[in-house]
Amino acid sequence: MRQPWFSGDATALAAAIVRGEFSAMQALERTLAAVETLNPRLNAVCLQRPELARTAAAACDAALAACRDDAARAQLLRARPFFGVPLLLKDVGPATAHPDFPSRLGSRVLGPKGQDWPVMGALAERYLAAGFVVFGRSTSPEMGISASTEAVAYGGPTRNPWNIDHSAGGSSGGAASATASGMVAIAHANDGAGSIRIPASACGLVGLKPSRGLVPVGPLAGEGWGGLAIDHVVSRSVRDCALALDISAGADPGAPYAAPERPASYAAALDAAPGGLRIGLCNSFFDGDPVHGDVAAAVAAFAATLQRLGHHVEETRLGFSTLDVVRPVMQVVAAGTAMGLEAIAAQRGRPITPDEVEPVVWGALQVGRSCTGPDYLRALHALHALGRRMAAFHQRFDLLLTPTLAEPPARIGRFAMSNPDFIDYRLGPEGLWRYTPFTPLANATGAPSISLPVGLSSNGLPIGAMLGAALGEDALLLRVAAQWEAATPQRRTIAPAIGS
Repeated sequence: MRQPWFSGDATALAAAIVRGEFSAMQALERTLAAVETLNPRLNAVCLQRPELARTAAAACDAALAACRDDAARAQLLRARPFFGVPLLLKDVGPATAHPDFPSRLGSRVLGPKGQDWPVMGALAERYLAAGFVVFGRSTSPEMGISASTEAVAYGGPTRNPWNIDHSAGGSSGGAASATASGMVAIAHANDGAGSIRIPASACGLVGLKPSRGLVPVGPLAGEGWGGLAIDHVVSRSVRDCALALDISAGADPGAPYAAPERPASYAAALDAAPGGLRIGLCNSFFDGDPVHGDVAAAVAAFAATLQRLGHHVEETRLGFSTLDVVRPVMQVVAAGTAMGLEAIAAQRGRPITPDEVEPVVWGALQVGRSCTGPDYLRALHALHALGRRMAAFHQRFDLLLTPTLAEPPARIGRFAMSNPDFIDYRLGPEGLWRYTPFTPLANATGAPSISLPVGLSSNGLPIGAMLGAALGEDALLLRVAAQWEAATPQRRTIAPAIGS
């Protein structure tokens, strides 16, 4: 395959456009050409609106042409730090509702044209104000409920650019595949049980799940999945991750949660290396079962790097089981899925039928419908109890270190959504919980969590390690991540199988 047209991160791309190395229109056209070349193999982009994007790119170029000197151009970049950068919005979630970019939610139930949005989401507005040029949407599993993006509605699976026989992860699999392949430098994503961090790990990217309430989801919703879900990006660099948080953080009017206190700038906070931190390491399932050997080795090596950077890493146990976390999360996800599907049914005036959705989604609908009010509140109570226990953990440790996934990226088909038993699909002996036991904890508690690409498996697939902090400590996570990144400048940011 040919070299990617731009191998840097989104911060560098915006700076290059403002310097005049190429125009915003040229950046867009090269992005569209990359999608045309790569997407047939990867199936990461499900909607494109190039004419709308060309209008936005032309407006960027006009704004740049109006700048009379370098000072004016620098001011433009400060005001719009992602000036001219092409962006994909994930095909799931109301935070990035956009009247010009309908969503299919990875589902046939909305038809080939998808769902029209009546208003602009607050996060989409902030992305546009920051200078992004939105040109399309990225793929997701149906209703966002799988750790592998394999949606029938998109004509097949989304593939990992490191090895197309393997999954790009989910539910933000299209975002990660597009970013890791070189189609785009950054992509919007969201995370309800690991959906940013799982694909970031699978595709060798940086993926932060921010603290609950930090990024807006309105005005069409107050929260996603009972507070489990939140939006952000997958990126090639820590600085992109931090800068994207700068332009998106802060509650929108009417939000049910107050946004946690935050620094004046997450990007500027990266300059201050954290002092010696206490880091608790759990390099196995919470119950003690071993993870894949390649994963354990990569996480141990990452822990050793943190030690060399001046932090104290100590093995620990959390005192609860993996199923203590994933079981109540699963119940809330099922209830949220049922709520979403029933809203679609009410809007169109006829019920959802089994032939319109994938088997596991039909199963989730039935589980969600059977969940009583007390059942749902018991699940929330269990999640809140985990939050209390992790607050106690953070009295002793600043950070929790675990693998992101229990094994390297799964092969395509392993988590296809053909199992009609939603509970077995999630909690059975071969279920998703054996693949992704760690990520749901941060969704359960609302705390921030970041996946970093710390190694490769024996067959050359990315492996992620995950750091978690107390609620509101997003800046601390980003500072540690930046410190690690500076110490490992040799890592790849674009998959060699596609970029070489």
